[in-house]
Amino acid sequence: MAGDTIRIGHLSTMYHTAFLLRGSSLLADRGISATWTLYPSGPDIINAMQAGNLDLGYIGLPPVIIGIDRGLPLACIAGGHIEGTVMVAAEGTPVLADCAGMKEFLMQFSKKAIGTPPKGSIHDVIVHELLREYGISGVTVKNYPWADFLPDALLSGEIALAAGTPALAATIVRYGKGRLAVPPDRLWPFNPSYGIIVMREMLEKKELLARFLAAHEAACEWIRHDPAACAKIVARTTGMVDPAFVLAAYRISPNYCAALPPEYIASTMRFAQTLHALGYTSRQVTEDEIFDIGCIGSVHPGPHHYRAGICGT
Repeated sequence: MAGDTIRIGHLSTMYHTAFLLRGSSLLADRGISATWTLYPSGPDIINAMQAGNLDLGYIGLPPVIIGIDRGLPLACIAGGHIEGTVMVAAEGTPVLADCAGMKEFLMQFSKKAIGTPPKGSIHDVIVHELLREYGISGVTVKNYPWADFLPDALLSGEIALAAGTPALAATIVRYGKGRLAVPPDRLWPFNPSYGIIVMREMLEKKELLARFLAAHEAACEWIRHDPAACAKIVARTTGMVDPAFVLAAYRISPNYCAALPPEYIASTMRFAQTLHALGYTSRQVTEDEIFDIGCIGSVHPGPHHYRAGICGT
């Protein structure tokens, strides 16, 4: 990091504030420049941080916990979104609403494959925990290096169910022959779909981080209050989708805020327990090892807005 330039790693996830910060003046207005690098998954960002290539990342919390267990000095300094995992299925597959409950829904995938992003991603962990919790055996969890590979794998029959971000559901519904099988609020309450993660040495740059988090919080509020305008910026910045697609992804799980409330932290700590139980970590990582809430507490001192929704929903 040189001066007020931050090296940021991000994902292709459109509802993260990364694309909005890239495509607007929110950072520049606060005297911050950034270099942006796109990665296939959260675990890839963790590896880049371990290699010393990044100062800050947009990541789901399970890869962060795994990184800390490996000895990487990381800190989650802000939230961003909750409940960002959905499940989608091809047409003709009974969805959760068609079944007596989650166990009956999952049983139909015995001797079949469920696709997720890489091992250790939040989506992968949620799937493994559901299979463990409901005692479902005979299901293969197939990990893909890029979440973007999941729609083709589902529609080709390579997998019977896919778990990923709301953009996955928007893609399947819009371009493929599939539908939302399990909505985000039925999988893992308040799950921390992403947070703002830094190397702990960055915590010394308190004033710089405060300015970045002010921009991040402003972007979260912008999504909540004017999602249509934000969708246009994100679509232009990515150059891959149109605003209607981004808006559809925003609305599938409209839970945006930068705060780190007790519910977010408690859900994260449940992940810490699950990761240890599933053998992803060698021990149960503690809350103090994961979070540093001081900076966001100053930037966003009031109640959180994760359940406040967005305009038009």
